[in-house]
Amino acid sequence: MEPRKQQLVDAAIDYLLAHGLAGLSLRPLATEIGTSARLLIYHFESKEGLLAEVLAAMQARLRGSFAAMTDAPARPHGEPLVMTFWKWATSRKQLPYLRLFYELQILAVQNPAVYAKYLKRNSVNWLELIQNALPPNERNPAMSTLLGAVFDGLFLELMSTGDRKRTTQALDTFIDIVLKARAATAAG
Repeated sequence: MEPRKQQLVDAAIDYLLAHGLAGLSLRPLATEIGTSARLLIYHFESKEGLLAEVLAAMQARLRGSFAAMTDAPARPHGEPLVMTFWKWATSRKQLPYLRLFYELQILAVQNPAVYAKYLKRNSVNWLELIQNALPPNERNPAMSTLLGAVFDGLFLELMSTGDRKRTTQALDTFIDIVLKARAATAAG
């Protein structure tokens, strides 16, 4: 991506973090980030084009963070990767980014004709990342989908209720179920 376009995407992310997506209009956005609506249209073709670029940029950042966690030599006390990622995603620093990411994702689901390419790419990329982080004997689309769906569901519940303690306990319960199933399978 050309440098000016990348600057605009980064500035748009900052704007959306501060103002949210509801009632988004290009003119106030452009004014706030120091450009014009016309220049935004030039670079992104439409508001939807800008949002697609913002989604892609945020997805790339999240994937990079997830990949860094999977490549880390050790997690605290052998903590499962999904819990490490949950704690990172729900931290005060990251929560606004994830909240915006899910808000944009929901917008994309509501407008599949506009965002179909993004939605398919997003799903495939996340499933591949999750699958590659699993133990070799569990690397399959079903397990990757299950882990992604559990994370998504719990994150949406956290955003809806603000109950971090309960959603974290629910993830702990899910991890216990998976570990018990692994042990039962290993025992034979």
